[in-house]
Order: sequence, then C-alpha cells, then structure tokens
Amino acid sequence: MCPSKGPTVPGHPGLEAKFLQSKFSGPLLSWDLIKNLLPTKSWKMYTSHEDIGYDFEDVPKDKKTLKSHPNIDGGWAWMMVLSSFFVHILIMGSQMALGVLNVEWLEEFHQSPWPDSMGPFIGLFINTCGCRGTAIIGGLVNSLGWVLSAYAANIHYLFITFGRDGLPAGVVMVGRYFQKRRALAQGLSTTGTGFGTFLMTVLLKYLCAEYGWRNAMFIQGAVSLNLCVCGALMRPLSPGKEGKDPAGRDPQVPPAHSTESVKSSGQLGRADEKEASPGREETLGDLADQACPEEAGHRKNMCAFRVLKMVSQLTLRVRKGFREWYSGYFGAASLFTNRVFVAFIFWALFAYSSFVIPFIHLPEIVNLYNLSEQNDVFPLTSIIAIVHIFGKVILGIVADLPCISVWNVFLMANFTLVLSIFLLPLMHTYASLAVICALIGFSSGYFSLMPVVTEDLVGIEHLANAYGIIICANGISALLGPPFAGWIYDITQKYDFSFYICGLLYLVGILFLLIQPCIQIIEQSRKKSMGGTQV
Repeated sequence: MCPSKGPTVPGHPGLEAKFLQSKFSGPLLSWDLIKNLLPTKSWKMYTSHEDIGYDFEDVPKDKKTLKSHPNIDGGWAWMMVLSSFFVHILIMGSQMALGVLNVEWLEEFHQSPWPDSMGPFIGLFINTCGCRGTAIIGGLVNSLGWVLSAYAANIHYLFITFGRDGLPAGVVMVGRYFQKRRALAQGLSTTGTGFGTFLMTVLLKYLCAEYGWRNAMFIQGAVSLNLCVCGALMRPLSPGKEGKDPAGRDPQVPPAHSTESVKSSGQLGRADEKEASPGREETLGDLADQACPEEAGHRKNMCAFRVLKMVSQLTLRVRKGFREWYSGYFGAASLFTNRVFVAFIFWALFAYSSFVIPFIHLPEIVNLYNLSEQNDVFPLTSIIAIVHIFGKVILGIVADLPCISVWNVFLMANFTLVLSIFLLPLMHTYASLAVICALIGFSSGYFSLMPVVTEDLVGIEHLANAYGIIICANGISALLGPPFAGWIYDITQKYDFSFYICGLLYLVGILFLLIQPCIQIIEQSRKKSMGGTQV
C-alpha cells in the first residue's frame, strides 16, 4: 500500500502541511497557522490585502448590499464628492487653462500639443488596484508629467510626457457611494472643472510671468501631488454596516497567531515529544537557551510567508483585473456589444467638437461687431463658464427627482445646446450674445450627467471601462473640432458657417442618442401586440 499523505493546505492541494512544517523550524509553524497565512479560494480578496497593509479593495457591490450601508447617499459619501471636486480642479482645471501655456509653446516651438488621455486604460488600473490606488498612482504620474515636460526640447516630447491622469477614479467612487442623489453628487463634483479653470488660469499666468513657463510647470507638478491626498480619501465601502462579522471581529483581518501563542504552541509540541520519549529529558535552562534562535527562525519564516502571500495575492489581483478589463473590451460580454452604448460613443465624438466652437470664435465675433469695450467689462466666455457651474448643479437636482428621467433631462439639455449654437451667429448685440452664451453655459451642464447616463447604460461594474472610452471619445472630438472650424472659415471666410456645420454634426450625434428611446418604444409596442394576441 502507498504511504498516506499528511493533511494538505486548502486551496493548494499539492502542498502538504507536513512538508511545510519540516522545512520551517519543526513545530513552530503549525498547520492552523499555515492555513491562515496562505490564500484560499474561500477567502475574499480584501482579507489578504488588509492583512499585508494594502487596501486596494473596492470591488463594486450589488445594489441590494449597498442600500443597507450607512455611507450610501450620506456620511463618507460627501467626502467622495469633495475628493472628486478637487480632482476636477487639479486635472480638468489645468487642462482648460492650457491656453496660457499654449502661447508660450507657440513662441518657442511654433506648434502646440493637445494633452491626450489614458481613459481606456484607466479601467485596467481600477480593476487591478482599485479606485484609491489608481487615484494615488495617477497623481504621482500626473505630477511627474508636469516636471518632465519642463525639460521639453521639442513639441514631440510634450506629446509623450503631458496629459496623463486618473480622473475616472473619482467619478467611479462617487457613483458607488450614491444611488438616490447620483446626478446631484456628480454635478457638485464636476463643478470643480469650472472653478479650476478660473484658479489655474490665474495661477499659470502669474507663474509664467514671474518664473517662466518651465519653472511654472515645476511648481504645477508640486501642486498636482495633492491628487494623492484626494486619492487617499477614496475609502472603499466596507462589507457591512459596522465592518465586523457576528463574532465582533473585523472581517478584513483574518485570525492571526501572535508571537507568544506560536511560541507557546511550539513549546507544548516539544513537551508532548518529551512525554513520548521517556529516555530524553531537557532541563528548563536548555529550553531557555533554545528560545532566542528559535524565535529568530520563526520571524524569518513569518517574513518569508508574508512576502509569499503578498506576491501571490497581487499576482491574482493583476490577473483578475486584466481579465475583467479585456473581457469588457474584447470578450463575449464586451461593451461594444451594447448597441445603445456604441451610439453613445458616436454622440461623444460629435458633441464636444461643437461645444468648443464658441470658445474659439467668440473673440473674433466680438471684434467683428465692435463689442470689445463691453466684452472687456464682462467677457462672454466668462458668462458661459459661470452659468456652466450652476447648470451642472441644477440639472443634477432635476435629474434626481423621482418623476424625472435622467435620460430625458440629458436629451433636453443637448437639444437646447445645439439650438443655441445655431442662434449665436444671428445675434449682433452684446445683450443678445450674453443671453445665448448663458444658454450655452447652462445646457452644457449636462456633462455632469454623463457618468450617470453611462452607469445606467452599462452598470456600475463596467462604469470605469465605459467612462474611460467616453473621455477618450471627447478628447478626440476636442482635438479635431478647432482645426475643422478653422478649415471651414478658411474656405468660406465667414464664422457663421462654422457654427452651422458644427451644429449639424451635433444634430447627427443627437440622432444617435435617440436610438434608446426608439428601441424602448419598439419593445413596448411589441409587448403590447403579444399581449393582445394572447388575449
């Protein structure tokens, strides 16, 4: 008969407890201790991460679990809004204020870059490291990008070093902490873009005037390190209300053996061996002499197991995150199999290019109609920016009303914006232009509803990947919009046609948004017809 094997470690069928005990100081490491040190299939991921000192866990929970949590729609959830607000100030505010640096780059390089986005890859980092880890890493990378860009010798260097961020992490965390007030929370957090535009424009102008653009980017890199502080505030939701199991213990900390308990158990094991071997007797002094080297060996073994455990868990985490990210883009359950979401991407490609047109051509229109004096007192672009802030909050409040559909508010805001773009070239006085600019600013507040609409389309578990795609589409649209508008002006020598053509493109994007209501109407009519047939 084959010799029987000793007990194996759960989750590691090829690993015998006897083998581990024989390799590491005999009875000092018991089988119970080995079970607690090695990862098993039945453990939750956050158990081991907390034990090794890393808190990467913020895996989205289902809505039934989240509703009972005290921090949903209150408590620490508002700290998520504050954190995301400052993230928008530091990232989006800096990008919107790049016109200051753009002037300096044009003088030195005779070209200007446009910051790109790592949006599609942010989902990979969130699935792997969680929102907190992604935000902190994104803050470090963003700060490093500012510093490295200060050494730019040509415009191609800036394309590599500039524009890396971790913005979607804040948006995803706000989405996880809010259910009833999602639109309001996202609206409040995204108002940081408007405030950041004002603050960062003033800051960069002052720094460039006093220290030059290269030193200004050094200082801005130091300011961007505050993104790490914002990321540290993104605390993941705990599993339960009190964060403890029925026995009163913290579920994130597995039962661990202290040094004294392990030591005493080891001594107890040696006492049993002495009773089994009456011919061997050890004095108390011999045990005391052996305590120090045994304890040192035990510490080495503990360190080795903790390193093994950390590497194992992080490897599993990376593989799981990459698998989820890959399946979200290229797998059978890919986001691109969602027809409504694909239509939403096409809308994003057409929409943002039209939104930036007023900011490009308004100064020329003001000069064309001799409105410079009035515009200097209160610039029309400032009217758009200020009303844009209030639009985000008000549209968020309206969209959260129980009798209002977020999608309908989103559509109405888009129709108002495209109508304002068509009407703007027809206005020839400062007062009429100010009214149209106020409409543009208010209706463009729908940008705060984009995370909510995206979540409704794909679910909270896919929000990171989906919102990253939308941000990337907006970036491409903003990159192509200004040269396209300039090309139209070069051909027609009129600014009016830039607004009309971009408005038509915006209408095409809105037609893609109408796909979802059309699908719903078709499904409802089909259900009614089937019900009538059965009757």
